[in-house]
Amino acid sequence: MQRELAKLIDVRTPLTKCDLIAGADISYNRFSSRFYAAVIVLRVDDYSVVEVQHAVRESPFPYVPGLLTFREGPALLDAFALVQSPVDAVMFDGQGIAHPRRLGLASHMGLWLKVPSIGCAKSLLTGHYKEPGEKAGSVAPLKYRNEVLGEAVRTKDRTKPVFVSAGHLIDLPSAVRLVSQTSRGYRIPEPTRRAHLTVNEIRRQDGGGKGQGELALE
Repeated sequence: MQRELAKLIDVRTPLTKCDLIAGADISYNRFSSRFYAAVIVLRVDDYSVVEVQHAVRESPFPYVPGLLTFREGPALLDAFALVQSPVDAVMFDGQGIAHPRRLGLASHMGLWLKVPSIGCAKSLLTGHYKEPGEKAGSVAPLKYRNEVLGEAVRTKDRTKPVFVSAGHLIDLPSAVRLVSQTSRGYRIPEPTRRAHLTVNEIRRQDGGGKGQGELALE
């Protein structure tokens, strides 16, 4: 299924305008099938919050590397169904085409949502890269064999890079530009950083403890 859907992905279209950007993230308690999804819409010029939506859903699909959308996608789609704002792009904490079958979370969700989508992952799933320069804004190609899948992007001085790849309806330079533009002194760009903080607070208010994958957003 992933290989067939990957044929529909468009990663050649530049994004010429982005006034509203959405960040999306998932939180869950370890060993639980109860998933919390949050989508936060920000104005790019001042990072003011335009809209916040969330959803809670049971997701029994197991954790399998490379099949993240089948586990997290249903809850994310529930949250996106509530969004009223006409967003210009969506950033996901996951991969775009930097995926063994070229259909990571951002690409798969982009197909469903029909919105330019960006994968900005904290860890490498496939491919190899040379370490970018130590200064924020430094980049290095993420490659698999002779194919460029994305970029390792240094978003904060002397901090581990994030791995950026186009998801759908956007090209790689536009995706990298948006990640760099929205990284406001943190390693994690503002859209997914805010979504992460929001969804973990929602989960805690619902009685959850420390979530699986919860991290310090330096």
